[in-house]
Amino acid sequence: MNLPPHIANLPPYTPIEPFEVLSQRVGRSPDQIIKLDANENPYGMSPRAREALATLAYGHIYPDPESRALRAALSRFTGTSPENLLPGAGADELIDLIMRVALNPGDAIINCPPTFGMYSFDADLNNARIINVPRKADFSLDLNGILEAAEKFSPKLIFLTSPNNPDGSLIPPPVLQKLLTLPALIILDEAYIEFSNIEYSNTRYSNSQITKVPTTNNLIVLRTFSKLAGLAGLRVGYGAFPTWLMPTLWKAKQPYNVNVAASVAAIASLDDPDYLDWTVKTLVAERERLFDGLSRLPWLSPYPSSANFLLCRVAPQVDAAQLKADLAQKHGIFIRYFNKPGLTDCIRISVGKPEQTDALLSALSSYPVNQLPG
Repeated sequence: MNLPPHIANLPPYTPIEPFEVLSQRVGRSPDQIIKLDANENPYGMSPRAREALATLAYGHIYPDPESRALRAALSRFTGTSPENLLPGAGADELIDLIMRVALNPGDAIINCPPTFGMYSFDADLNNARIINVPRKADFSLDLNGILEAAEKFSPKLIFLTSPNNPDGSLIPPPVLQKLLTLPALIILDEAYIEFSNIEYSNTRYSNSQITKVPTTNNLIVLRTFSKLAGLAGLRVGYGAFPTWLMPTLWKAKQPYNVNVAASVAAIASLDDPDYLDWTVKTLVAERERLFDGLSRLPWLSPYPSSANFLLCRVAPQVDAAQLKADLAQKHGIFIRYFNKPGLTDCIRISVGKPEQTDALLSALSSYPVNQLPG
């Protein structure tokens, strides 16, 4: 049997590995590992979510195919009508679902690398044509480049991330408004939006665009419970979609796509706003402390971030790949290493607990850069 060429030639996605695999690799127990490579929430799920899982009553029954209780909770949390909300098995499932319902083979999407790798992965999976419009050196969007590519290639979908992964930058509202004038569906991935309250143009504004979806026919906003609520292992996310698109999504999605454990944990998390607020404030404060500590190392250049991670450029005299390997083998600290266009010799560090920050900064401060050429 011959597979379709676009499937046979599909580039593999490189996932981050779990504690037990990393433990075996470096010969340490899981409690001796500091995992700062996947932007996970180090504080985990709320006590209410743990209790909900411990008392789960209907694990033997198929979940609600319409996730009605979860959508009602999400509506209260986001201020968006439940009629425009669709949960998924992580935002990843929704990215694939959007492409499956919107694209014919060969249709174009615009991608803005460096960014989240699932956009290009799912585009390849769906036999789409990927038009890459690289970000500028400061990781801001190339607005003119996107507008030119849109005119030339007539993309069906444009994928944007704010804050962007891996650098943590936000899309300024005027840029987004300009892109929304294009005849394409704008998919705005807000996986890290809760960590992004900042001043912009001297006025406080709500960074999330989710409440604008019902009145904006070409805007989709994706969110996740992985970062804010510490439910990465349960795989639950959601999206807000234009009203006209919802009937098609309901027909095309997997019938029982959000399992009962993920659903009850997500609902319980939303029912614990004080814990969520504490988590955000704690991680944002630790992000600033980590940024300050990394900035003191002359061979590291961290970028300002509105997410729960920091991207750092590593100076030429330090082998960034070896640095990642040394931190894992010698200290049990795992970070992300990049060596691709726009990210040459870069590392990304998730924000952890204070004691994890201390261990990381101690290990980096002792790194023998004085023994290396440069």
